[in-house]
Amino acid sequence: MHPFRSHTCAELTKSNVGEAVRLSGWVHRIRDHGGVLFVDLRDHFGVTQVLADPDSPVFDAVERVRSEWCIRIDGEVKARAESLINPKLPTGEIEVYIRDIEVLGDSLELPLMVFGDQEYPEETRLRHRYLDLRRDHMQRNMTLRSDVIASMRRRMWEAGFREYQTPIITASSPEGARDFLVPSRLHPGKFYALPQAPQLFKQLIMVSGFDRYFQIAPCFRDEDPRADRAPTDFYQLDMEMSFVTQQDIFDTMQPVIDGVFEEFGGGHKVDKHWPQISYADAALWYGTDKPDLRNPVKMADVSEHFRGSGFAIFAKMLEHEGNEVRAIPAPGGGSRKFCDRMNAFAQKEGLPGMGYIFWRDGEAGIEAAGPLAKNIGPERTEAIRQQLGLGKGDAAFFLGGKPAGFEPVAAKARDVIGAELGLTEQDRFAFCWVVDFPMFEKDDETGQVDFSHNPFSMPQGGAAALDGDPLEVLGYQYDLSCNGYEILSGAIRNHKLDVMIKAFETAGYDAEEVHRRFGGLVNAFRYGAPPHGGCAAGIDRIVMLLADEANIREVIMFPMNQRAEDLMMNAPSEPTSDQLMELGLRVIPQED
Repeated sequence: MHPFRSHTCAELTKSNVGEAVRLSGWVHRIRDHGGVLFVDLRDHFGVTQVLADPDSPVFDAVERVRSEWCIRIDGEVKARAESLINPKLPTGEIEVYIRDIEVLGDSLELPLMVFGDQEYPEETRLRHRYLDLRRDHMQRNMTLRSDVIASMRRRMWEAGFREYQTPIITASSPEGARDFLVPSRLHPGKFYALPQAPQLFKQLIMVSGFDRYFQIAPCFRDEDPRADRAPTDFYQLDMEMSFVTQQDIFDTMQPVIDGVFEEFGGGHKVDKHWPQISYADAALWYGTDKPDLRNPVKMADVSEHFRGSGFAIFAKMLEHEGNEVRAIPAPGGGSRKFCDRMNAFAQKEGLPGMGYIFWRDGEAGIEAAGPLAKNIGPERTEAIRQQLGLGKGDAAFFLGGKPAGFEPVAAKARDVIGAELGLTEQDRFAFCWVVDFPMFEKDDETGQVDFSHNPFSMPQGGAAALDGDPLEVLGYQYDLSCNGYEILSGAIRNHKLDVMIKAFETAGYDAEEVHRRFGGLVNAFRYGAPPHGGCAAGIDRIVMLLADEANIREVIMFPMNQRAEDLMMNAPSEPTSDQLMELGLRVIPQED
């Protein structure tokens, strides 16, 4: 017999009754029923109930084991009585009488329990991640992650792609976040960088003539942590194609992403129609470039109804260029109680409040109520109702100012309205492509124009588009949004060297700097670069959605905490003096 097991803890069934078997695993739970010891023995695959009575030659040894001891048992498979069958377990029809036991690894008192659904502080869970990962829901999450990646690989191969690996140690590049720098021992005073993405290398693969590339790629960015973003490293399904348009990328990736969500979505509806929404419309309608389309609420510009109205705050605001008033419809939200709750929400978000109108039965039909209605009068409130398509029992909330200032709050308010009024479908994955991103943005403080998105994207209209107002230039850039999360981002690349240089010059980088920083790509583009484009899909975020988790750390095997620390491995840590000397570095103490 094998030294550790003849079967896993999920394999034994009634057909094995009478067999001598060997199992290994962890003590999941121990129960003493009238002197008979029942042990739920667990491995990665499942649970088998094993037991010992006082007549067993190893009863004393079984009595000594505790939760999470790793043990091997030999025993005989017996059928459970009909009344004791556990239909929730694949092994629920049998149990194993222990004839021999060996402790493979005992355990100290546990800092967190593996059995049950107790909640523990995240720091406790991350410090003892090896125990946290033994818990059933974490085992399911990590298995799901592995299966999703395997499915992605299979689907990409079936679509005619091949997987190629790009370097992990490379040069610094502007991807929109801070680099992790790696000092060079052989070249004192110089540094490598961990790649924020395989961006330049995958473009070079296209110049090299490989046509269709993909990779399950690790990426490294020194970012501030968020619930949906890891602060140090993450994985993405990275791809690139030659001789393609933006629509070709969409047509290639939709079956891959759609197939993964169909396969692992737990029966949730997966939308087949993925609308293409411009960045400008996404901001107007949803207040964000990653809208949750499960929520049907769509905001609208209602500035004209407040211009010159009796509501002085909005009327005066609209006298200044660039200001708007937006309405957030709330079908079914037409009660003062709900309106007061939304007003309290706005105050928690740092606003003085949020104006509202709600519609109810009146003497002459539908009547508008609320402070705003009194200020602007019945004609304007009726025009607003008609524009928003609302009726009796509905409400609308209003925010004004420069859109960039109030859109984040408006987006949150829309989410709250959708959730509280039961408008957002919970058992659905809703996708949309967000397109036509602006290539450039202006810093409000310095007035400096810089790239707003990927700097290697092709501007719509080519070089001619760069002759006008840079803030009007749109790029062939696109994101895929699912249920309020950005899960994919990409672009058609700027493969024409003169257009690329001109785009960087528009953003304040002269040709010399472009050559210095991206010499490999610049040189390659001189030798027949094909039109190409691609994207990257965030694996961690996709698995988070499929696992129905709100925190990305729940689907990463060994994540950092919110301060970008690895509590289990004590990273980051201080280097030794010898390491610093070898690298020619000195640490300057930080002042408190």
